[in-house]
Amino acid sequence: MAQSIRNIAIIAHVDHGKTTLVDAMLRQSGIFRANQIVAERVMDSNDLERERGITILAKNTALFYHDTKINIVDTPGHSDFGGEVERALRMVDGVLLLVDASEGPLPQTRYVLQKALQAHLPPIIVLNKIDRTDARTKEVLDEIYDLFIDLDATEDQLEFPVLYTNAKTGVAHRTLNDGSTNLQPLFDAIVSSIPAPSGDPAGPLQVQVTNLDYSDFLGRIAIGRVFNGTLRRGAEVGIAKLHGAMIPTAITKLFTFRGLDRDEASEVIAGDIAAIAGFDGIQIGETITDLANPAPCEPLVIDEPTLAMIFTVNTSPLAGREGQFVTSRDIRGRLQKELLTNVSIRVEDSETTDAFRVLGRGELQLAILIETMRREGYELMVGKPEIVVRTENGRRLEPVELLVVDCPESFVGVVMETLGMRRAELAKMVNHGSGRVRMEFKIPSRGLIGLRGQLLTDTRGTALLHSLFDGWTEYAGELASRNTGALVADRPGKTTAFALWNLQERGELFVGPGIEVYEGMIVGENAREADMDVNITKEKKQTNMRASSADEAIRLVPHRVLTLEMAIEFITDDEYVEVTPKSIRLRKKVLDAKRRPRRWQQVRASIDAPA
Repeated sequence: MAQSIRNIAIIAHVDHGKTTLVDAMLRQSGIFRANQIVAERVMDSNDLERERGITILAKNTALFYHDTKINIVDTPGHSDFGGEVERALRMVDGVLLLVDASEGPLPQTRYVLQKALQAHLPPIIVLNKIDRTDARTKEVLDEIYDLFIDLDATEDQLEFPVLYTNAKTGVAHRTLNDGSTNLQPLFDAIVSSIPAPSGDPAGPLQVQVTNLDYSDFLGRIAIGRVFNGTLRRGAEVGIAKLHGAMIPTAITKLFTFRGLDRDEASEVIAGDIAAIAGFDGIQIGETITDLANPAPCEPLVIDEPTLAMIFTVNTSPLAGREGQFVTSRDIRGRLQKELLTNVSIRVEDSETTDAFRVLGRGELQLAILIETMRREGYELMVGKPEIVVRTENGRRLEPVELLVVDCPESFVGVVMETLGMRRAELAKMVNHGSGRVRMEFKIPSRGLIGLRGQLLTDTRGTALLHSLFDGWTEYAGELASRNTGALVADRPGKTTAFALWNLQERGELFVGPGIEVYEGMIVGENAREADMDVNITKEKKQTNMRASSADEAIRLVPHRVLTLEMAIEFITDDEYVEVTPKSIRLRKKVLDAKRRPRRWQQVRASIDAPA
């Protein structure tokens, strides 16, 4: 039976077509009924995944090709969710490395391939989107070989099969234009190139938990691969905890994967991936093993977080009006729940009891967590992201990133100028002759905070940015912060069109008319460096006197609607983003204008402070 199982992970950079390819594989394997209505990108089951068009959580599925069961793990393509990829690679015996036939290998391609090569997993290279007009399959294949050599791949690892696919139409070719009309060449390559799982069904039980799910009926469900032995429903087993203890328990339910469904099973043998119910308090990385002959697996090694944010209780005058969960106890409980399933996040207590320091891989990962919490009914405030600094041998080190910027030739100058101010160093520059230039930079992680919005503005929305953690470097000193001030409401009330009309020439506004504001709330971006307290609730004086000409019509410039990521990028050290289920507001940490230090005083204090 073990010979007829293959376990693979599909890994790639964001938006190279992983989930679309899994879609096509499931459809062509006959998993769905002929009359079954199936959504596009069916593996992206989460609302946020569907809205953003990206995969956030690694998910399992399985299909059958002839007599072989193929377990597939669909992984995220964004570097912020690298912890999901690291866990997924523990479950599989080989990987499908997907690369866009036009864009070629990008930073996350390098990251996931590096992890796969370190785990000695054989790769199958899939060049996807070969139907693009700007596809350059030969050059991209050469770039992939260069990447393998750069990552010190062995001779065996360089002998990989290459397939050319169009995931959208569900076609795979062994050679370009070979007449294939389906994905059969891909299925054949998986069966022939990916080794069957090793493991002894008669040996001592070893199942490492790499993912968790929850059911209202069954409680916590552990998902993991059976490395050795055989899992049986009702059997007494032990959970080898991360701290070394052994806790006895019984397996109440056992499931295997088939398409989008889970089939109940009486036993699961070595090599297969199973979902197991009956465990209370089990965590990712722990091992389910024999009580009599325990054999715990090695613990999962996850890369350290590089970014931190403060999550605190909402203390604004409008607090508690929209959210259901508003206390520090609610926020703490939700963060503790997140820790159970998200191994790349850390939570630390801060100096006050109502604030928590949350550490993660990047702005996007923490923004997804905040967005998920607000949709669940939580109200909170978050501070400006800050990097995690470590000290080694008396030296202060900070994380550095490999940044790839792809932009039109005409914007190269402005991109170089912007990145130069953030202490970035140009490492490589390539012009493919298509009118776009690709540049690689080494940049401190701090320099990425707020960079995406600024570069998109500078390049009129044409720049593409991808970054990847690239190690630690000596602390580079202070960076230039936001060079504009804020327009801050100086009294509570509702905004009026008359007040907005008079203020719009002072800078860019974030609110429209009829919006409730409070003292200390940020209502716009000042064109100058200093903050400006403004009366945004001012009404036009009504008199019975009439001018000879008609009143001048009030025409308002459309205000900028801030998304959560834009708001997090905008704020400085003395500001918070207020997040509620219905609103995203910006505010000063100190609401009272008389007690609030001026922006120029803070800038001078930060310059005078010792490094």
